[in-house]
Amino acid sequence: MNIKYCDALVIGGGLAGLRAAVAAGEKGLSTIVLSLIPVKRSHSAAAQGGMQASLGNSKMSEGDNEDVHFADTVKGSDWGCDQDVARMFCQTAPKAIRELAAWGVPWTRITKGERSAIINAQKTTIVEKDEVHGLIHSRDFGGTKKWRTCYTADATGHTMLFAVANEALKHNVAIEDRKEAIALIHENNRCYGAIVRDLVTGEIIAYVSKGTLIATGGYGRVYKHTTNAVVCEGIGAAIALETGVAKLGNMEAVQFHPTPIVPSGILLTEGCRGDGGILRDVDGYRFMPDYEPEKKELASRDVVSRRIMEHIRAGKGVKSPYGEHVWLDISILGREHIEKNLRDVQEICQIFNGIDPADEGPKGWAPILPMQHYSMGGIKTNPRGESPTLAGLFSAGEAACWDMHGFNRLGGNSVSETVVAGMIVGDYFADYCATHDIEIRTENIYKFVQGQIDYMNSLLEKEGKFNVFEIKNRMKDVMWEHVAIFRTGEGLEKAVKELEELYKQSLDVKVANKNLFGNPELEEAYRVPKMLKLSLCIAYGALLRTESRGAHYREDYTKRDDLNWLNRTITSWKEGDTMPTVEYEPLDIMKMEIPPAFRGYGAKGNIIEHPDSAIRQAQVDEIRAKMEAEGKGRYEIQNALMPYELQPKYKAPNERAGIGYE
Repeated sequence: MNIKYCDALVIGGGLAGLRAAVAAGEKGLSTIVLSLIPVKRSHSAAAQGGMQASLGNSKMSEGDNEDVHFADTVKGSDWGCDQDVARMFCQTAPKAIRELAAWGVPWTRITKGERSAIINAQKTTIVEKDEVHGLIHSRDFGGTKKWRTCYTADATGHTMLFAVANEALKHNVAIEDRKEAIALIHENNRCYGAIVRDLVTGEIIAYVSKGTLIATGGYGRVYKHTTNAVVCEGIGAAIALETGVAKLGNMEAVQFHPTPIVPSGILLTEGCRGDGGILRDVDGYRFMPDYEPEKKELASRDVVSRRIMEHIRAGKGVKSPYGEHVWLDISILGREHIEKNLRDVQEICQIFNGIDPADEGPKGWAPILPMQHYSMGGIKTNPRGESPTLAGLFSAGEAACWDMHGFNRLGGNSVSETVVAGMIVGDYFADYCATHDIEIRTENIYKFVQGQIDYMNSLLEKEGKFNVFEIKNRMKDVMWEHVAIFRTGEGLEKAVKELEELYKQSLDVKVANKNLFGNPELEEAYRVPKMLKLSLCIAYGALLRTESRGAHYREDYTKRDDLNWLNRTITSWKEGDTMPTVEYEPLDIMKMEIPPAFRGYGAKGNIIEHPDSAIRQAQVDEIRAKMEAEGKGRYEIQNALMPYELQPKYKAPNERAGIGYE
């Protein structure tokens, strides 16, 4: 039996996992990062558009601060987020971006003087002040009041990932790739590491640690059409669920991005629309102003995705061999801008569709259609990033329901969350590992190892009835047909029923290849049941939630129902069950800094209001007015409205050009 011991075990080698590993390494802890693939090829590298942080440097960012970013994030979440966590995030983000600059991220910088930009399809001149020359630039993104998304052309995730990976190596973090965590080691409601399969040799290894952090990304690959990499199958969340102790949060909250290119599904960044690109229909008509006259193409992602699909339903889609789509036109930005700031987008269009988006007129338009993109749900944690039910288990990034996104996340807030959560949660995680010991007997570790060895052998020995590849493909079809952008009770009932049957079938599959290594069929045989558990959590949670909130849109319950549904969905899985157990965690309006209100999209009045919203808003207004009259600063006012916990080094004020620390 192969057992490896360490202080801190991080499962997942993307931005969140690596940044958390840096936090552990900085404190001198022996730290191991496990990754399915070489870490510099993690899905974090696919992030194109940018990272939100309220620096307030550029002309279009003036007046931005943590308060504005916080308000955008809360409204973007459709009041589903944990406002304490949103505050923690917004306060730390400017520090994160400056730290990354120090680590070598070549942020696009401001050039003083005049520059041209496309705003609302019109060429506009913007004049940058002399004193901000050379500071970090930012672009516009959907759902934000200020231009806040900092970027490195359209390769932001790539440059960030290389910088953070190098920093992890600098702190002697041991990175082991081609390793897959297939179960968690736990005893007496405490996690002690993971059982890991070497994807090259097939060996089963126990990694035993004082603390374990899962940062394996999202679960988009349960859907047929997704922008997610093939490794994003949600296995990290699934092994937490399978403990029967850890729980998942808001699994039905799944985001669909408006502009993946057809048919490959590769994402064309929100930076395309942030920089001034527009959407056109079959007639070449710009249709978004008809639906969202204020924000147009820069409404939040859930709204733009639905508007595109509504327009296609109205007969305005472009027919193609791959189904109907609409057009994304960035040619209006000009060739110089595209080849400087959107060169990755240009390359994707050229390679996968044979078009140059810088070409003027229809020949440069890119075919796009909304597809699954992001998982707001994940491993339920407290604001420190630790599971409330399984001590020693932490989670960060897309794998976690931390929960700063609620039911819809803003573009640029996720790549920002990876490093910000990596800083905050990583610091708490490191403290936990430094102050706790391993208290599990070796013989009990052996039972976990032997259990997984026996499981692998049983999969090879079983003469099952079903084909795992057929089950997986049908799962993806069901999720796309019934649990996607538009949902109905009838469709969700069908989905839950069929997914449960598919899960039962997945326990009785035949693996023709009998090798314990180099065997993709075996890997699907143990992964697909896990993916089906996640799919059932998503579909069943969506069926039970009889309202529309953020990216969860029920055509039979179109109103956001704060009276009955202002809560977080919590799912768990009991061993032997074929369905998840669902419970709810209420969100307390009377503790919110920003109580629920109109979000700013669609028609007003499409909310079933909770009476506490008006009561709490009156309290907030009274406290604010009184303290402003007394000359109190915004930090004092914020603390009076909603005090929150955060490490002092991150809670300290942020400096802004021309303003200083306030």
